[in-house]
Amino acid sequence: MNTARERIFGRVRAALAPLKLRAAHPDYADAIATMTGLPTGDASEQFKARLQFVGGRAFDDADALAAWLKVEGYTHGYCDPALWPELTAAFGTEFRVETMFDRKRVDDYQFGVTQAAGAIAETGSIILKDATTSSRLGALAPWVHIAIVSRQQIFPDVISAVTSLGNDPNVIWCTGPSKTADIEGILIQGVHGPGVQIALLEI
Repeated sequence: MNTARERIFGRVRAALAPLKLRAAHPDYADAIATMTGLPTGDASEQFKARLQFVGGRAFDDADALAAWLKVEGYTHGYCDPALWPELTAAFGTEFRVETMFDRKRVDDYQFGVTQAAGAIAETGSIILKDATTSSRLGALAPWVHIAIVSRQQIFPDVISAVTSLGNDPNVIWCTGPSKTADIEGILIQGVHGPGVQIALLEI
C-alpha cells in the first residue's frame, strides 16, 4: 500500500542515501593554516603572549597565581584531586578548595583547576580532553578556569596539535575567555564558559 506516510519516508531515505559521486577532499598545503607574526622565543613564551593577546592570563608559578586569586577575591573553588597536592602549599588556609565537583552546587565554585591536554603557541589555545580533564564541568562552569599546562605539551601550531589529538571523543579548544556576540552584536564574556581563562605552566 502506497500511503502518504510511506511516500514521505521513502523520500527521506532517498535523501539520506550516500551520494554515488562524492567530491574529493581539498588538498590544502600545511602553510595555509599558519598565522604570521608569532613572537620570538620558545613555544611557552609564544603561547603566553598569544594567550594574553586573546584576553587570557598566564602564570609561571603557583604562588603568583594564588596571590592573584586572593587579590581578586576568588577563594573558593574546585581542583583536580591529582593536582591538589602540588598546589596546597601555595594556596594556604585563605582558600577553600574542594577536590570533588558537586553538580548540585555548581554556582558555588568561583574557580576550577584542571589538567590541560596541551596548548597551542600559534593561537594561545588551551586543549581540554575527557581523558585528561578530571571534571569537564569543573573546567567550564566556574567563572575562572585554571588549566595546568605542561611545557612539553605546547604545540607550535594548529596542525601539529590536531595530529596529536588521538581518539578522544570530546576535545575542547579554549582560546581565551568564553565570548559571544549573538545578541545585538554586543560582545559578552563568560556566557558559554569561563569569563577568565588562566594557564599555569608546569616545568
